[in-house]
Amino acid sequence: MASSAAYPDADENLEAIITRIEQKSRKIETLLKQSKPVEALKTALEGSPLKTRDERCKSANWIVVHRAMMAIRDVDGMFNSLDPEYYDILMKYLYRGLSTGDRPTCDQCLKIHEKLTEKAGLGCILRSLADTVNTV
Repeated sequence: MASSAAYPDADENLEAIITRIEQKSRKIETLLKQSKPVEALKTALEGSPLKTRDERCKSANWIVVHRAMMAIRDVDGMFNSLDPEYYDILMKYLYRGLSTGDRPTCDQCLKIHEKLTEKAGLGCILRSLADTVNTV
């Protein structure tokens, strides 16, 4: 599930959050080595620390999501395997990626954004922009 259930409290021990992100990063690297980029992306999106305001946690999780997102080659195929529950959180990370200004990251984010908007509709964009509590 793509909720923040793994991170129930914004005041949770930040070191515990970072530790979980590091564990998630190792799992993603394993999945990428097994040529499972969609599974890696799902894992990256799961348990994102949405409610924390700590930039260190947000940056650490962004690095993990970015790594998985950049490994996606078949965007259409990704959406055949990605459950709709991941769409809103993915959209938030796409906007974070676009804000970097990094050309390869922006190119990948725009490709995924186009297909995500086709699949999920404009509501996905509106929800991700309007939600100022759960930030990435």
